Amino acid sequence: MPVSPHSVISEEQENSPKLRKRLFEAGEMKLLVLHFIAQAPRFSYDIIKEVAALVGGNYKPSTGTICPTISYLEEQQYTQVTMSADERKQYHITDEGLKHLESYQEILQKVLRRFETRRRIKDDERYIDINTAMESLKAALRYKLFDDELSTEDIQKIAKQIDQAAINITRL
Repeated sequence: MPVSPHSVISEEQENSPKLRKRLFEAGEMKLLVLHFIAQAPRFSYDIIKEVAALVGGNYKPSTGTICPTISYLEEQQYTQVTMSADERKQYHITDEGLKHLESYQEILQKVLRRFETRRRIKDDERYIDINTAMESLKAALRYKLFDDELSTEDIQKIAKQIDQAAINITRL
């Protein structure tokens, strides 16, 4: 998806003051919001719930993230607003929005698969050992990166071990 710096809306997952990891890459939140609106007309609160359910865990996007995203989609004429009987804004996808969503279907599917895998690892008891091991690896890396002064050689050794673990897992 073409991205301009003034239109990027991203969310960050980790609340650690030392390490912040992007949960969404540039443009992905816009695609997800458009995807949910394409499934059925939505109120902004419904979109927040849908994104939170997709991502899982304790993540819930703020109105400060969703509302500008919706406004952007409306400005691009990908969505349109109707007022409900109780005077709330309900968002509908336009033909232009459907075309846009279709042209980025491959990226959208990657995002959906990524969050499905993430949620499955966190929520499925069968993967508890994998989740624990992943969290232990992240904690060890945080400790090393922020509490130790690593040499270039140490950094290369750590990266090599992680790469080797990835290769070993792929070969299982």
